[in-house]
Amino acid sequence: MNLLNLSKLSSDEILAGSFGIEWESLRAKGDGELSLTPHPEVFGDKLTNPLITTDFSESQIEIITPTFNTIDKAFDTFSLLADLVNSSLSDDEYLWFQSIPCILPYWDKIPIAQYSEEGEASQKYREDLAKKYGVKKQMISGVHFNFSFTEEFIKKLYEMEGTDLTFKEFKDNVYLKIARNYLRYCWLIIYLTGCSIGSHKTFSNDCIHLMDAKDDYGSYYSTRGPSFRNASCGYKNLKELCPSYDSVEEFARDVNGFIENGDLSEAKELYTQIRLKPKNPKNLLNSLVNDGIEYIEIRTLDINPFYQCGLVKHDMKFLHLFLIYMFIKDESDYADWQREAKINEENTAENAYVDSMRLIRDGREVTLKSWAAEIINEMYGMCEVLGFDEFHTLSLMLNRISNPDLTYGKRLLKLIKENGYINTHIILSKNNKKTSIHNVENMDVDESEELRKYVNIALAGK
Repeated sequence: MNLLNLSKLSSDEILAGSFGIEWESLRAKGDGELSLTPHPEVFGDKLTNPLITTDFSESQIEIITPTFNTIDKAFDTFSLLADLVNSSLSDDEYLWFQSIPCILPYWDKIPIAQYSEEGEASQKYREDLAKKYGVKKQMISGVHFNFSFTEEFIKKLYEMEGTDLTFKEFKDNVYLKIARNYLRYCWLIIYLTGCSIGSHKTFSNDCIHLMDAKDDYGSYYSTRGPSFRNASCGYKNLKELCPSYDSVEEFARDVNGFIENGDLSEAKELYTQIRLKPKNPKNLLNSLVNDGIEYIEIRTLDINPFYQCGLVKHDMKFLHLFLIYMFIKDESDYADWQREAKINEENTAENAYVDSMRLIRDGREVTLKSWAAEIINEMYGMCEVLGFDEFHTLSLMLNRISNPDLTYGKRLLKLIKENGYINTHIILSKNNKKTSIHNVENMDVDESEELRKYVNIALAGK
């Protein structure tokens, strides 16, 4: 999409969209050990509560917001739900504000999410994943950001382009281009938001072996990189799978091929930094082909332990701008781009704080700082042309690039050096729970009908 053509639309039209958040977190005890109690009764049936459920484990709570037409509404609702969940846990139980797990028991003691007969397929899927990847890797948690442009916006683009494509094909191409470029450049999001630099000895050895430091309390950490959730030891497919993103049909063909080869059990087992989401998730590939791409899901963000909901609004706003930039950004014609993108993703996650580390750009080495600054400067230009008043957000990111000490990973590193990995997160998790309790106690539910509605759904599952 040409930037000057896009500038014919108002900034409000371009920034409009649909936004949602999904967030997983373990429940931990006050000593940092995994809580082995069942999913709290206060949240009702995990199958029927649309806001509070479990992910892989009974010990792994998942918050899912509805979709909203602004980031502010999505974030504020998510923050409310996080407060409700954390304040509703028993006195000696806390949300674990870290993507890498707390102290884990032996693998056979980790409780896989239990479902009634209606959820038998969900339970079997989790049991199969446990056999394939191991239960400990399943305990890695994170934040997913769901996004789509408005239909009205895409229709205006379609009319402006005057293309021979059908509207469905045009819309698919919008999201496919974002997906391709996001995979190329998600290393920047890993650097800017990464915050998973340590691991207790009870976690996975392949992560521990990548860490270069050890505390006095049975944990390990890295001084070299910001996000071991996104590292080579993270929760990834056993084989490197690179489906085509040239069309929905080719994507579906390739993923079906992975299933036929036995690499995947079903389409949703493809773990990527960005997902193409269909209208009908129960028939994922056919729905993508027949109905088109409904929205995209960004899966890169680590849980942020410095904030009571594990997420920062400025980071969400930047990610929104970044996705628009991914749509505008011209694509490289470098043939081996997916393999190169994977190298950059994992190298950033593991080594971004090492000055000698280099990324690869169309086959040539480049420093992270120079490439990252170039991207942010291009985003400044985009915001100026399109009339986005988001220069403060970009300035925050540019500061993190020029001074790594301002990144979440480096801030966390300082605390871990002082207190150790587990103790640091116990302190942060307890402080976050205190903040959530305070927020809930001072919440004026009677002031807002919508607020009251979400409280009732979250706590009763109705």
